Amino acid sequence: MPILSVSTPSSSSNSTETIPIIIEKPAALPAATSASATATLCDCSVPCCKQHATESVKDVSKQLPSNRKKRNTSLVSRDEDDYWVDISNKRLRNTRLGALYAGSRFKGVQKCGISKYNVMVDIQHVDLKESKISGYLNIEGLTNECPELTTFFEGEIIGPQYPFLTRKWQAQQYIDALHWGKFPSFEPYLHTFNDDDFTYDPFDNDFIYMRWKEHFLVPDHCVSNIEGASFAGFYYICYQRSTNEIKGFYFYHNNPEWFQQLVLEHVEEHCFSNFEFR
Repeated sequence: MPILSVSTPSSSSNSTETIPIIIEKPAALPAATSASATATLCDCSVPCCKQHATESVKDVSKQLPSNRKKRNTSLVSRDEDDYWVDISNKRLRNTRLGALYAGSRFKGVQKCGISKYNVMVDIQHVDLKESKISGYLNIEGLTNECPELTTFFEGEIIGPQYPFLTRKWQAQQYIDALHWGKFPSFEPYLHTFNDDDFTYDPFDNDFIYMRWKEHFLVPDHCVSNIEGASFAGFYYICYQRSTNEIKGFYFYHNNPEWFQQLVLEHVEEHCFSNFEFR
């Protein structure tokens, strides 16, 4: 054991007296002492002790019981008191009418005299609330300068918002009667479509009538005139839901050849037409 000498003043003289002091060394810890006890008794600045203390805390936390209840998010296993999320179609706006929906495609021909031109129509947007439809119309072989032309069109669905009378695009009442009368399904309305109280319901009939108006070329939207071709007119359209066929007649007041016929059939798809994450 170490011995330290301490000097104390003497009462009888000026000399100092040395008194030995014995300091005992602390006894060694038992071998069975756990790592957590060692970490508690040791100096915390030692890295090994910090590691032991952390391990002991982790061991204790593993032994504590967990009282937290896992939340079940499955719809079929919810309690009656849980808030129910409405995932019905009531909150979804209907965006299709038969084969008229975004992504739908129709293929066919446009007849002009004895000539036929391949036509493909891609529907891009359908808004039944506003009675609107839009898409692209592609025609092949119409001119030698442009063997393939694509135009963007917007359509009006005949119904409460848009009557059979066009009243624009230089189409007068007799022109409407001539073109709508080309469709056999329109015969019952030929003498009443101009009445003030007449309203056609497109949702409750097999035949959907529309007007398609081409606006510009795609992608060259700045081009307004092409020799041998014109998109200044519009189409009288009749779509039959039961057969998914579209028939139409093109009208342009400066075109000497009226009633250019459009005949299209729907291209069947083998995938979902639209979807939504809920």
